[in-house]
Amino acid sequence: MSLIKTPQEIEKLHRGGELLSNTLREIRRACVAGASTAALDKIARDRFAAAGGTPSFLGYRIGERGPAFPGAVCISINDEVVHGLPIPDRTILAGDVVGLDIGVWVEGLATDMATTVIVGETDPSVKNLVADTRESLVRGLAVIRAGKFVNDIGAAIEDYLTESGRSKKYGIVKDLVGHGVGHAVHEEPQIPNYRDPRLPKIKLQTGMVIAIEPMVTLGTWRVRVKDDGWTIVTDDGSMAAHFEVTVAVTDDGYDLITPWPDELAS
Repeated sequence: MSLIKTPQEIEKLHRGGELLSNTLREIRRACVAGASTAALDKIARDRFAAAGGTPSFLGYRIGERGPAFPGAVCISINDEVVHGLPIPDRTILAGDVVGLDIGVWVEGLATDMATTVIVGETDPSVKNLVADTRESLVRGLAVIRAGKFVNDIGAAIEDYLTESGRSKKYGIVKDLVGHGVGHAVHEEPQIPNYRDPRLPKIKLQTGMVIAIEPMVTLGTWRVRVKDDGWTIVTDDGSMAAHFEVTVAVTDDGYDLITPWPDELAS
């Protein structure tokens, strides 16, 4: 498959990105104390079906023998970094930090995005974690343009999260990374959220479509998979946050495929 998307494919990706962002915005509003994760997942299924989209996560497997993902949205709560399961008997509680990760197929192309919601009140350190994770994504996006390198993105994210004067030392998850997207849910190149000297020097090219997604914790960067075969949690039980957008690389920057779904969008 080609890592470079045609202008016609990028137009289609924009239509998918608009549906994805509008759906995630609705799920954010519904992510309140007392809501079930299954009800949030149903919003995505219903909106996608009405618009002719197909959930890209539903039924997805990692490896041939891995369990199929049972929902349209990954709903990860508190120490869950990603891939939390949307199940009927799980309810959002006041004070929860909820990661919402969502993907859709529209006109044969996939888009991907994520946001983190604080439900009610929480500790200031957690509020800072969520705000700083979002801002680290903004910083990573700011370096994107044709001619730059994939590792420049991770360097910008890491520099922001570890810069002098930051009140809390964060864990930048290393086992999970951003990626290409479009013809498949996950494509090359892999895009770490930190400097990785082992990474091949991959130059960004106009027409590449990539999903940037910093995953950050209040403790260790190490993670593990729960017995359900999907949910990835912090190894020390610390809180986690996750933001993601899909963009197309341009000559002088990037084209936002999945508009920000939250109130800070500009």
